[in-house]
Amino acid sequence: MQAEDLLKLVRTPMPFGRYQGRLIADLPGPYLAWFAREGFPPGALGELLALMHEIDHNGLHDLLTPLRS
Repeated sequence: MQAEDLLKLVRTPMPFGRYQGRLIADLPGPYLAWFAREGFPPGALGELLALMHEIDHNGLHDLLTPLRS
């Protein structure tokens, strides 16, 4: 993980699916857990979703608060 990845979480919208257009940082935990069970998409998007799942699972949402400006 790079520091830039945290910025991407609060700036990158989900490109498809039920939550299309919602920032990755704002995706609900059960949706992230579904990806964790079924498999994250390949590439950069999958890496961001996996990172967000770890943040959500460990209750670390406060890490992203200062980046939301």
